[in-house]
Amino acid sequence: MDDKQEQALGLLEAAVTSMGGAMRTGQQEMVKHVVSALEDEKHLLVQAGTGTGKSMGYLIPALAHAQTSAKPVIVSTATLALQSQIVGRDVPRLLDSLKGKLSRPMDVALLKGRSNYLCQYKLGGGYPDDEGTLFSMDEPAIPAGTTYSPLASEVMKLREWAEETDTGDRDELVPGVSDKAWKQVSVSAMECLGSQKCPMADECFSEMARARAAESDVVITNHALLAVSAFEGLSVLPDFEVAIIDEAHELQDRVTSSVSGALSSRMVLTAAGGAKRHCGINADEMVKAANRLEKSLTGLPTGLLEHGLREDMGIALNDIVEQARLALALSKPEANAPADGGRQTARSQLQAVMDDAIRMLESEERREVLYTTRPREFVEGRGYVEADESQPATLNVAPLSVAGKLREGLFDGRTVVLTSATLAIGSQFDSVAGSLGLMGAGAPSWTGVDVGSPFDYPKQGILYVAKHLPKPGRQLAAETLDEIEDLIKASGGGALALFTSKRSAEEAASILRERLDVEILCQGEASMKSLVEQFSSERDTCLFGTMTLWQGVDVPGDSCRLVIIDKIPFPRPDDPISKARSEDVAKHGGNGFMQVAATHAAIRLAQGAGRLIRSVGDKGVVAILDSRMATARYGSFLKATLPPMWPTVDKKVITGVLKRLNPGGK
Repeated sequence: MDDKQEQALGLLEAAVTSMGGAMRTGQQEMVKHVVSALEDEKHLLVQAGTGTGKSMGYLIPALAHAQTSAKPVIVSTATLALQSQIVGRDVPRLLDSLKGKLSRPMDVALLKGRSNYLCQYKLGGGYPDDEGTLFSMDEPAIPAGTTYSPLASEVMKLREWAEETDTGDRDELVPGVSDKAWKQVSVSAMECLGSQKCPMADECFSEMARARAAESDVVITNHALLAVSAFEGLSVLPDFEVAIIDEAHELQDRVTSSVSGALSSRMVLTAAGGAKRHCGINADEMVKAANRLEKSLTGLPTGLLEHGLREDMGIALNDIVEQARLALALSKPEANAPADGGRQTARSQLQAVMDDAIRMLESEERREVLYTTRPREFVEGRGYVEADESQPATLNVAPLSVAGKLREGLFDGRTVVLTSATLAIGSQFDSVAGSLGLMGAGAPSWTGVDVGSPFDYPKQGILYVAKHLPKPGRQLAAETLDEIEDLIKASGGGALALFTSKRSAEEAASILRERLDVEILCQGEASMKSLVEQFSSERDTCLFGTMTLWQGVDVPGDSCRLVIIDKIPFPRPDDPISKARSEDVAKHGGNGFMQVAATHAAIRLAQGAGRLIRSVGDKGVVAILDSRMATARYGSFLKATLPPMWPTVDKKVITGVLKRLNPGGK
């Protein structure tokens, strides 16, 4: 063990002792491996099971390294939930416990994408309000007793909060507001006027966050900003030489999502309307181009365009590029023109449709995937279904692989540590390493290590597979709803219900609120931070949600004594990116289903099940309501990735266990 490892382990011992805990073997091993990787400038993949104390296992080496580094250490998470947990809980406790132990005071900053911060200029009326819901800060006082729509009331709440907040960070608003309300007071990076033009640049919360990050020792950010930095080379992050990627199993999908593009006739019409309304441009030719695109996409089902663009699609896209480029040239403001939020919004829309159209036209040489998606609508008795085929589809583009770009934009010239509780398949790291650019000719060297977990899973948790339920389909089955109802009644609440689609989560929450006498929260109804805090603080409250909740949510104790998973989280059969990647694997002689779909499902299933046991005192049940776990050949492969809990398919046993976990409950 070298001096730097000894120093980091000394900091770890001081921290855990101050917090009233004890060092764990896996945590010590992780600290040593991370310190060694940073010292040797060698990439590291480290699997750290739940309960290892993973965040401290990399934060302590990050702080130790930052003491002597001229550049900040970047720590990236997949979810805003984990980002908030690290900044709001882990870092303050750690820094407090290490007072006097570090060579100097350390600054840790939080940095998110621009749309996560309140825009003072937009709130003050500097941007157009097409929906008529936004109130200017300069308006006279509103008479007491005035009644407003729910959306307008939320915007009024945001006005009041704007006078109090120091950060403008959405997650600090508790209780939160809906996504629609937040959109009224925030802007995207493209819509932003920029610090040179915005009259409120000195008060910009996003710019203040960036300034703090540039002066900090450690910057906590997310995979979306990391993707923009790696793929587009934009300076959205401070210059860095070391990055630590938490929830690294999500990096491929998060990066893919962040750099994907979409184009529909409605988007082009919106851009044309904005150019006409805010820039005074004749957009008739752009409207014609939008109509040509609509005609070319009408009747197309959701799916992969395996043969690329049809001729009529290509003609429409070329027209869009030409007209958007002309409109951008005509709408360019004069050098000394005053700030104009409407013009900037219009130009951002024009730029977006032009950029995406160019990507689509060049998709073959870029090795990108083209696919169509259709709008979905709610049909009574059937749930959400694709709209009638007379409606035009949306054209999408995404990278077939992010490996090359990540190798070039993230790993080259830097040291990167990737960690997760579910990073390996069995004992092998090759799958995730390959997807991120660390395999093949010219790949940089790396080391993989598994430091284990301290929990006694067979004694603390039970894995229940509802073998008697029918094979799940796209719609949420009545039998599945009944099963969820029975399980929650037995547990008296305290359930985290994880669904593979937003539609299923919302439908289940709506129906079961009528059947159960426990409170049910649902993702999207408030900020993730406020939902998780309420779920954690109220013992019998339930939380329903989708993929954001499958990882990064840490709720120890009996507020989470039941985790329900509606079905195996395979990619949708018609998911075009997974299909394209599976076909690419098959072309090269591999098993596309196992390497893409089954591997995707295994990692996410393990993440979901990992929400249950978060401390040595936790006990509970993971209920998987997908009979294929017990009947399909790949079921054993999926189970092998899960924590080794005691298994059963007996519902009576499980309801009895859940009732015992809730003595004196409802």
